[in-house]
Amino acid sequence: MQFFANPRDDRRTFIGGSDARTIMGEDQDKLVRLWREKRGEIEPQDLSHELIVQLGTITEDLNRTWYERNSQQTVRDVQRHVRHSVHKWMGATLDGRVEQTGAVFEAKFMLPWNFSEEAAAEKHMAQLQHNMWVVAARSAVLSIITGGGNWVEIKVNADPLYQHLLLTAEKRFWRCVQTGEPPVLFGIEAPRPRLEAVKVVDMCGSNSWADLSATYLRTRTAHDEHELAKVELKKLVPEDAKEAIGHGIRAKRSKSGAISFDAMQTEVGHASVQ
Repeated sequence: MQFFANPRDDRRTFIGGSDARTIMGEDQDKLVRLWREKRGEIEPQDLSHELIVQLGTITEDLNRTWYERNSQQTVRDVQRHVRHSVHKWMGATLDGRVEQTGAVFEAKFMLPWNFSEEAAAEKHMAQLQHNMWVVAARSAVLSIITGGGNWVEIKVNADPLYQHLLLTAEKRFWRCVQTGEPPVLFGIEAPRPRLEAVKVVDMCGSNSWADLSATYLRTRTAHDEHELAKVELKKLVPEDAKEAIGHGIRAKRSKSGAISFDAMQTEVGHASVQ
C-alpha cells in the first residue's frame, strides 16, 4: 500500500472507489464520461451543486463521531489517499479505517424514502469491495445517516468472487484508458455478498408469513410424531431384512444400509352387483 499527495492532481492516473461503482454499473453514458475524464479529454464533473453529495460531505465528521460513540471503536486514517501495492492504477481515498479491526470505514448520507439496508449495501458494494482490495482489508463498515434522522451501521465482508469480477472489469476499463478504445459495460451481474445479520424484523404485516406460520404451528406436533415413528420403526426392521411390509407401509434397506419408508396403496375390494 502506497500513500500519495495531491489526490486531485492524480485522479486521472488511477481508478478510485467511486469510479468502481460506475465501472460495475449499467449506465453506458456515465462509463464513457468517466473514460474521457481519465484520458484528460474533459474535466471531472462539478458536484458542488449536487445537494445530496454536499450533504454527505458536510455530515461526514458527524457520521464518524456518531459511529465511534455508538460502536466504541476508533476511526483513523481519515481522508487517507492510498494506492494498491501491485496495481498502481488502483487507488482509494478512505473515509477512514477502524483501528481495532482494520475494517474500511465508509460514511454516507442517504434519503429516507424507500431506504433499506440491502439496497444501501448493493448501491455502495463496488466501492466497498474496491477499497477493501486496495488496502487488503477483510471487512468494511458502512455508516449511514438518513434524512429521516436515523443512523444505520452495515458490516460487509470482503468477497473474493465479487473482487475477482471487479478487478477484471477495472483492468478492462483501464486498458481502454491507455489505448483510447471506448469502453463497454462489463455486462455481468456481480454476486451479492452476504451481510452480517444484525437486525430484528417484525413480520406481523405479512399475510404470507401469517398463513405459513399457522400451517407450521398446526403441523408441528404431527411432524414431530412422524419423525419419532420413523426412528422407532427402523429399530424394528430385522438386520437381515431387505424389505419390511405391514399395516400400510413398506421399509426398504439400501445397499448402504439406509432405511427409507413409503406408503403402500391399499386395494379395496368391491362386491359384485347382482
